[in-house]
Amino acid sequence: MSKQFTEIDAATQAFIEEQRLFFVGTAAPEGRVNVSPKGLDTFRVLGSKRVAWLNLTGSGNETAAHLLEQNRITIMFCAFDGRPNILRLYGEATVFHPRDAQWEELIGLFPKLPGARQIMVVDVDLVTSSCGMAVPFMEYQAEREELNRSMEKRGPEKVQEYWEQRNIRSLDGKPTGI
Repeated sequence: MSKQFTEIDAATQAFIEEQRLFFVGTAAPEGRVNVSPKGLDTFRVLGSKRVAWLNLTGSGNETAAHLLEQNRITIMFCAFDGRPNILRLYGEATVFHPRDAQWEELIGLFPKLPGARQIMVVDVDLVTSSCGMAVPFMEYQAEREELNRSMEKRGPEKVQEYWEQRNIRSLDGKPTGI
């Protein structure tokens, strides 16, 4: 049975900080729904009702496009070891780009990662937890380094070109804010 909370308490924050993977779900009023896995050290709890994550360069930019049209978002964490648990954070997100004044304040919360594209800040209005008894046990081995190596090899100028070639529009042709 699902439990609902209005904010992130200390136990919930501890669970979040233990996870190595989270999923982001967004949808514009029309078009495709997007669910995107996120990893590396890119998630921060900023307060009992606010979180942020560093969005890295990828093959698409669906989340940013959706949030420009409708800023609702769901973030999901699953326990793959230990006690079963699925945690969801619901709220409204604001997207910050390197060109935005808030970027400098926010980027300091994260390790320096090549290809940092946006920072999403979410004002959380609902937190739910459910059993997760059907989520399999999975063993963490290591972080994948391919993305970091690829972005380092490209360098900032080529990363910017990549954004302009592949990240400027969503699958549905919606602008992403890049």
